[in-house]
Amino acid sequence: MFENAEIPLEDLPQAVDLDWQPLDRAYRSRLIVDHLITLAFLVAGLIAIILFVPGIDLPRIAALTGALVVIAAIMMAWPFIALPRMGYVIRDKDIVYRSGVLWRSVTAVPFNRIQHVETSSSPLDRRFGLATLKLFTAGGAGGDLKIDGLAAEQAEQMRALVLEKTGASIESR
Repeated sequence: MFENAEIPLEDLPQAVDLDWQPLDRAYRSRLIVDHLITLAFLVAGLIAIILFVPGIDLPRIAALTGALVVIAAIMMAWPFIALPRMGYVIRDKDIVYRSGVLWRSVTAVPFNRIQHVETSSSPLDRRFGLATLKLFTAGGAGGDLKIDGLAAEQAEQMRALVLEKTGASIESR
């Protein structure tokens, strides 16, 4: 006979009690370089506006430059603000990932729901020795998990662990 016993709220595990593993330290540098590349394009756009837009006056140039300075300050500070709030935990039956500064989220993906797992890395990730672990789950959209900023070796070890937990064979890379 099927039973679905009630669990007292005080018996539920608390997410704050988890031993959160931080993302790799190189991820901060990688984000800063990524933001610097974006800022270079924004500065180039500002220069193009100044040089090629006829009749742009000094107050507008000052306002655009001021806005760019504010954006640059936020972009450079963001990795220092966001990374301490990101992390993951691998438990017996699932992987838990937290992220977010303004909109925080904690996502738990049970191993028995995972259908596919992969690691990937961009050229910039490879320059910093980083990789992304992607978990694809059963049940359609919104159930997938992506963990950026892992050391490449750690991401591969996690991929192998997930494959072991899900009973899949580990294919050679």
